[in-house]
Amino acid sequence: MTRYVIDAPTLLHLVASGVQVSPRHQIVAPNLIRSQALSLLLEAVRNGELTEAQALQHHERFTELKMRLLGDRVSRRTAWRIARQQGWKTTYDAEYLAVTKLQADALVTVDPAMATKAKNLVPLAQLEALTEARD
Repeated sequence: MTRYVIDAPTLLHLVASGVQVSPRHQIVAPNLIRSQALSLLLEAVRNGELTEAQALQHHERFTELKMRLLGDRVSRRTAWRIARQQGWKTTYDAEYLAVTKLQADALVTVDPAMATKAKNLVPLAQLEALTEARD
């Protein structure tokens, strides 16, 4: 089984486009993913990109997606270290990278800024990797 970390924009992309993750893969993410995704949905509604009904439908879909959510002490400490080393103002992005380092094979993101941050820190995989049926 291959373990992939996804971030909030990628989670929303998966539910909006109906992408089915292969059962041979496990999705892993920090605990904060659902809160971040919900905030992104609210922002999309406020910007007129989604109706409230659409946003709430996406919320239902992402809460149904099977994910292993992590927020243990070692993950948080690793996120702290990454954020400090990179000079970042928050640990939010570092939490995804920490979980990738500690618990996953690669990070999958549709966010170019996150991909740039992760590039030299953790392995990256393309979105299509989530649907491939290989181990």
